[in-house]
Amino acid sequence: MLTRRLIVCLDVKGNRVVKGTQFVGLRDVGDPVELAERYEREGADEIVFLDISASAEERSTLLEVARRTAERLFIPLTIGGGVRTATDVALALRSGADKVSINSAAVQRPELLTEASARFGAQCVVASIDAKEVDGIWRVFTHGGRTPTTLDAITWAKECVARGAGEILLTSIDRDGARTGYNLPLTQAVADAVAVPVIASGGAGNAEHVVDAIQRGHADAALVAGILHDGVTTVAALKQCMRDARLLVREAA
Repeated sequence: MLTRRLIVCLDVKGNRVVKGTQFVGLRDVGDPVELAERYEREGADEIVFLDISASAEERSTLLEVARRTAERLFIPLTIGGGVRTATDVALALRSGADKVSINSAAVQRPELLTEASARFGAQCVVASIDAKEVDGIWRVFTHGGRTPTTLDAITWAKECVARGAGEILLTSIDRDGARTGYNLPLTQAVADAVAVPVIASGGAGNAEHVVDAIQRGHADAALVAGILHDGVTTVAALKQCMRDARLLVREAA
């Protein structure tokens, strides 16, 4: 059995962690470094930092925040936002990130995935896909969910893997922050279409949703955010529910 991961996402804007619904209505929830340390202590398997406004505002990703966080973390750290070139990927990795998430820039120039994978290895390259249902099709959106594209999410996921992505971070914009459960049909469709790990994102409201993402959505990992930031549940409680469902999970250090 493969170990199933619980990943905590910290959406960062202006050096603060924020959370909203469907990428809008953002509210401040804390300091990114402090929160990352806290969730590691509680048993999170990985931390993801996403600078949710970097691409839209053409800012570099939060290298300094990544550096300060990486100095204190022992679990893998992924950062994304504003990554536009292989050099940006290199800078992120040198700042201490284990993986780099690429979204908007990959859509604009898919060769970036190939270049990054060739230079640093597929294990460092995460293709981040934000999808929303439009006229019965899961369409890819870029720039923090602001810009629609004509890309089909499943087809795009397969292309990302073919170009060198070692992992897919799949976010349902429709479910983001709603806490009604992950988009299981979307997650399963993408997970069944690619041969790399898929992280389910968008919609976690309780531990059962996390289990569903893995058992029914065929995801390799589940990403959570708001329910932890707001104290609805804890990492420990989520992982215990995963164990109760007979999923193999890493024990906290």
